[in-house]
This record gives sequence, structure tokens and C-alpha cells, in this order.
Amino acid sequence: MLKSDFYYDLPKELIAQKPLYPRDSSKLLYYDRKDNKVRDMIFRDIGSLLKKGDVLVINNTRVIYARLHAYDAKQRKYEILLLKRLDINTWEALMKPARKAKISSYLVVNEELKCRVKNIIDNGVRILEFEYQGVFEDILSRVGEAPLPPYITEKLEDRERYQTVYAKVEGSSAAPTAGLHFTEQLLENLRHMGVEIVEILLHVGLGTFRPVKCDNILEHKMHEEFYQITEQSAQKINRAKSEGRRIITVGTTSVRALESAVQEDGLISACSGYTDIFIYPPYKFKIVSGLITNFHLPESTLIMLVSAFAGREKTLELYRHAIEQRYRFFSFGDAMFIS
Repeated sequence: MLKSDFYYDLPKELIAQKPLYPRDSSKLLYYDRKDNKVRDMIFRDIGSLLKKGDVLVINNTRVIYARLHAYDAKQRKYEILLLKRLDINTWEALMKPARKAKISSYLVVNEELKCRVKNIIDNGVRILEFEYQGVFEDILSRVGEAPLPPYITEKLEDRERYQTVYAKVEGSSAAPTAGLHFTEQLLENLRHMGVEIVEILLHVGLGTFRPVKCDNILEHKMHEEFYQITEQSAQKINRAKSEGRRIITVGTTSVRALESAVQEDGLISACSGYTDIFIYPPYKFKIVSGLITNFHLPESTLIMLVSAFAGREKTLELYRHAIEQRYRFFSFGDAMFIS
């Protein structure tokens, strides 16, 4: 299967530059796979599509302020995106420009934070060892920036708008954007109507947002991302499946975590570790029966995952519909619910 099989034309003006207020005022494109019907809705009305006993699986990762700007001895500027913490002082990071960031290169972020290139991985990825006094997370919150994607060119006034309202566990280099549409009140309304909300964790890293560069998608290698499913969450999901209730994931990251944890008997095991699962058509989903997701970049692993769930031709048809109806795309854009 070719990367170009997942291409579509998107008018530039449909790339959302700012989040909407309130969060749940975005559009929602609903597609029911059973009756093949499409509805244009508002996200706050998603409760009308859910029912008592449904399980809504959310990713409670929290974005760190992972984008840094540093200079070397020749005052050359580098952009650093922290991807994965390897130990207390060492991180895997994506650097631009990376060509001049050689092993032993010494970089200065500011007087509080400095780093040295310890190793070169590939394609701009470096291992950096940091020097600092105090608590790294506190320094990062002061000097780091929200790691907004490059297609967002406007400054984000409220950094918390790039966090879900249920974000808890720090570690992501990008937001699980499908969750950005939920408000605390909307979640409370869903609980009140009997929807069971289950938290799992996947730290969004390079595996999620790195572009596919090879023409044949089978040659694409996903980078590992940390995920964790607690015993309590696994039990809730397994109970729902045994009772025939729907398991609806919020975002592709939740899908990847669940599908990574499914055993041969079709049940979820409590686990933590790293996953490099790459989901593309054809794929038999073992646990997920519904997907809430944003609209993703052409030829990305994310649209490939959605295509595996809804079908490639149907997914591209839904995207064409969204373009015709002037939906907003990508991280701060509108949402789609496929049941």
C-alpha cells in the first residue's frame, strides 16, 4: 500500500490556528458504519450519540513544555523538541538544524539550562545530557514553550488550551488532540447519563507525529512511545467487553495503547512499556468499537489508522465532506466520531 493512497487536498485556510472557546463548541462529524449515515453536529451534543454503559477511554497524558531554543559556541541557533526522558538528566530529542549538532556539541538554552550532545540516533534525533541546578520540570515550565506543530503559526495565548482538561501525567511532546474538545461539564454530563470514563496513558512522541517518508508504507518504522494501563482500567474495559458494551476511544493514541495491550483471548492486560504499533488497512480491531478523533494530515500514520477503522475510501470521502462543509482541521480543528 502506498503513502499516496492516503493523500487529500486541503485548503490552507481550513488549518485551525487557534482553539475555539468553549472547547466543546467545535463541529462534530458523525459517521455510523452500520447504517452508513453521516451527520453534521456540534461536539457538545455528543451525548446524544452515546448511551448508558458505553465506555469512553481517555488518554490522561500531560504535555510538557518540550520546545527549547539553544545556541552553540558560534551562536548558531537550534530548536530542540524533547521526546523521551531516558534518565534524570538525559533526553531523546529532535533537533533543527541537526546536521551541525555533532557529538560533544555544547548548547546553551539560558543561564539555568545547558546541554551536551551525547549521541546521534537518526534523522535529526539526538541524545542530550542536560546540566542544571534545581528541579528540571520547574525550569522547563519557565523556559520551555508549548510544542505546537509547525502548521500552527499563531502564538497560543493560554498554554493550558494545549492540554486536555483531564491531563495528569507529564511526559507528552504533543497533545492527544481529540481530547481537547471535552470540558469538565461535558464529562460530568456523560457520567451522569451512565457513560463509564476510563483513563489510560500514552505519552505522545515521535511515533505519533513523525511523517511517513517512504512510498511503501510497509517500510515505515514507528518510534516507540510509553504507555500504561492500570489493573483497574483493564478490569473495567474487560468487564464492558464481556457484557457486550461499546468501547469508544478518544483519539488515536488511546487506540494504539489498547490495541497494544490486547491478549490473544481479546482481553486487555494491565501493563506498561513501549509500543511501536503501526495500524493501517487492513487491520482487525480487537477491542475498539468506536473512535473520536480529529482530522489528520494527508499521508500521516494517523489518517492511516482512521482508514483502518472506517475504510480508506470512506475515510477520504468523509474528509471531502468535511472540506466541503468548511470543518477546521488538525490539532485545534474539529472532530469526527466513527461508531
